[in-house]
Amino acid sequence: MSRHIIRVATYNIHKGVQGIGPLRRLEIHNLVLAVESLDADVVCLQEVRQHNRREAQRFALWPEQGQADYLAPQGYEAVYRTNAITRHGEHGNALLSRWPVLAHQHEDISDHRLEQRGVLHVTLAVHGQEVHVLVVHLGLVKASRVRQVAQLQRFIAREIPHDAPLLVAGDFNDWGSRVQETLAQVNLYTFGVSQPTFPSRLPLAQLDYVFARGLQPLSLTVPHGRIWWRMSDHLPLIAEFALTD
Repeated sequence: MSRHIIRVATYNIHKGVQGIGPLRRLEIHNLVLAVESLDADVVCLQEVRQHNRREAQRFALWPEQGQADYLAPQGYEAVYRTNAITRHGEHGNALLSRWPVLAHQHEDISDHRLEQRGVLHVTLAVHGQEVHVLVVHLGLVKASRVRQVAQLQRFIAREIPHDAPLLVAGDFNDWGSRVQETLAQVNLYTFGVSQPTFPSRLPLAQLDYVFARGLQPLSLTVPHGRIWWRMSDHLPLIAEFALTD
C-alpha cells in the first residue's frame, strides 16, 4: 500500500480588495504571488469575483480575467461558480487544482434573501482515485449555519459515494464548535488543534477549516505576518493529508 500527500489550502480573499472608503486598495495582484507561495495541490477560495463593474472603473489595474483564472498558478485548473448576484457584479467560490478536474457542480444553500450562499463540488483525479472537494462559505447568522450544515449533510449523502475520499473546506463563520460536532456525525473530521485565522491582523478565532473523510490528517499551518494581513481579513489555512491506494 502506497501513501500520497495532498496539500490543501483554504482562503477567503475578501474579493481581492482591502480597506474602507478612500483607503480601499487592490490586493488581487499580491494575492497571485500569495496563492502560488502556498504550494498547495488544491486551493479552495471564497469571496471570489468573476466581474464587478464598479471595481473595474475604480481600479485601473483591475484584471480583465475573472479572479479564479487570474489567481491560478501555471498548470492549475480553475473552477468557479457564483454564489451571490450583486448590484455591480457577483462573487462566489473557486477551486484551483494541480490535479485533473473530472466534474463540478454548484448547490445553492442560501437561507434568507440577505445572504446568498453556495457550495462548490469538484471531483478530482488524484493518483488514480476520485477525490471529492466541497468549497463552502456559510452564513453569518447562527441559525442559518445550522440549517446550511444540515443541507450540506444531505448533499453529501445524495451526491458523494460513502467510500470516496472527501474534503470539505472553506469559511464556516463559526466562532464555536457546533459545525465541527455536526460534521463529525457524517464522519468528517478536522484537526484537534486550533489555528486562528480571523481577523488576519490579530487572529482570535478559527473560522476557516478543512474537514476530511477517508484521508489521514498530517499537519495544519497558518502563515502570519504583515504581508498576509494586508491582503485579506482572513489568513489562509493549509492542511496536509495522506491518501492511500
